[in-house]
Amino acid sequence: MRYQVLCTDYDGTIAHHGVVDDPTIDALARLRESGRKLIMVTGRELNELISVFPRLDLFDLVVAENGALLYNPATKAQKPLCEPPLPQFVAALERRNVTPLSVGKTIVATREPYEKIALEVIRDLGLELQVIFNKGAVMILPSGVNKATGLQAALKELHLSEQNAVGVGDAENDHAFLGICECAVAVANALPSVQQEADFVTKSTHGPGVTELIEEMLRDDLASRELARRRHHVELGKTPPKWRAAPGPS
Repeated sequence: MRYQVLCTDYDGTIAHHGVVDDPTIDALARLRESGRKLIMVTGRELNELISVFPRLDLFDLVVAENGALLYNPATKAQKPLCEPPLPQFVAALERRNVTPLSVGKTIVATREPYEKIALEVIRDLGLELQVIFNKGAVMILPSGVNKATGLQAALKELHLSEQNAVGVGDAENDHAFLGICECAVAVANALPSVQQEADFVTKSTHGPGVTELIEEMLRDDLASRELARRRHHVELGKTPPKWRAAPGPS
């Protein structure tokens, strides 16, 4: 088995309007039963995610808060991967009437167009923070923290390599983690920039698109996609080391 883990975004990928349908849940369960691992990689704050999606038990690990928090659904253990938001930063945003304003364990979130105020506050306070976008959402995190760094931490916990990973997503903030997965997939509703970078695009949108991907993984471990994937890597200028032959059945 070459691809041992599926790494998936939540909103806009397995979820549509925040809800994961039953066929998608069934497909995720079947993938897990095949011996593969599941990692969710989401920008959502953990408490909010738990409230909207009761089936986190399907996942071996959850990378929440856009790469800044690692959560184990089996043990309920939480592992922050960066420092918490500075109170003075949050207070400054509140004074500037930034709304909505949400503060997680590691992330500060709002909506466009408040990124302009956030950048002004970051400058005025002399902080080393970054602003990340997700289809209108604005997330503020320490520099260098993103879905890729969070996924790398999760893969390390599971003793897996990026070369074992299939990633699937739809939005701007998914570029980072899709870029480190051996095979990157975009659902049909993904932004054009995400589709362009992906190794392939599913025919269906949202959960049905992920279900389509899972069916291919279960059928032939994406072997039928290999030639097209290699050609796409050439087009993107990716380096050949990722191209070694897939290992035999295991």
